[in-house]
Amino acid sequence: MKLAIKNEHPNHPFPIIKRNIQGDNPPIASTGLRLATYQGPVLCGDRKAIEFNLQSLSEWASKAALEQAHILVVAELFLCGYNIRPQDRKEVAITLEEAIEMISPIAVRNNIALLVPYAESTTSTKGDADAANQQLYDSMVLLDKDGTLLKNYRKTQLWGSEEKEAWRCGHVNDDSPEDAYSVVEVNGIKVGMLNCYEAEFPELSRILALNGAQVILIPTAADVGVFNSETNEWSNWAYPDVSNTCIVTNAYQNKLFCAYINHSLYQFRSDGKTMSGIYLGNSTIVDPMGQTMVKAENVETMLIADCVPTAYPPTHPEGQSCFFRDRRPDLFSKLTNMTVTDNKDGTTIEYPSDPNL
Repeated sequence: MKLAIKNEHPNHPFPIIKRNIQGDNPPIASTGLRLATYQGPVLCGDRKAIEFNLQSLSEWASKAALEQAHILVVAELFLCGYNIRPQDRKEVAITLEEAIEMISPIAVRNNIALLVPYAESTTSTKGDADAANQQLYDSMVLLDKDGTLLKNYRKTQLWGSEEKEAWRCGHVNDDSPEDAYSVVEVNGIKVGMLNCYEAEFPELSRILALNGAQVILIPTAADVGVFNSETNEWSNWAYPDVSNTCIVTNAYQNKLFCAYINHSLYQFRSDGKTMSGIYLGNSTIVDPMGQTMVKAENVETMLIADCVPTAYPPTHPEGQSCFFRDRRPDLFSKLTNMTVTDNKDGTTIEYPSDPNL
């Protein structure tokens, strides 16, 4: 493996590119995936912000293409910024078709697959939208290098009261609920997707692994704090740094690569003056042995890693143990019960069939 750190601007410390690659040439199809992730400045809250963020996506897609990456992944709600105000939502939310129209030329121009999180609306923002029937989702679109749609994923596990007020849970009452955690192929490698908080649900990574995922991509918006410019107050919490815990565990327990892609430093509204949040900048790529391949500091950074499944031996002596073969699903029924009791405090939890109600 080649490990390298490159400063893009010798007279300025940032941004940087960190690599863990097997050679100058990327893995050939079906043997591996050269994965690129980007964390850096994103503007927030309106169409001007979207224009800026698209320009940034184009710039870093070009840089990733020069690195011969097969795919570039960016952070949660990259296209519009994460900490948007309630009144921003309908302006920045776009349909899947509009997202493809914006992003696909960048994929085609750079011959690279793109995973881009965005605010999705079920009705068009062009002309007179049907506001009464408009539904909003925290979504991610994955396009192949030729600009074709591989998958659109709507976040299923929303974090906190603000997300639950802003967005609907995805994949509710689907005709094919199993499609929520389906995998797709990029360069012949099977890829699964989760969104931020979902990294902390071990069931989801295991489902993706059982569906054949070799790489799980997890955009996030893990923050130090968010700023409410209307009340002039900062939140009193910091999001836990799961890059050293859940991401490592998900990779090891499922014998796959796991990438966590965050924003970094400060996020402003499109005026460039009003701050909306400060982020942990803890993007990382972990290998199937639970070892960190490359990890960012809280600065503008691109990570590059060659994810080659056959380069890693079994986690246990070969032939002795296998996480998937040794499972006992006959004992797992409690995981899908719609009513459970917490034995620690006796609380009964009833899960609704429709979490959006």
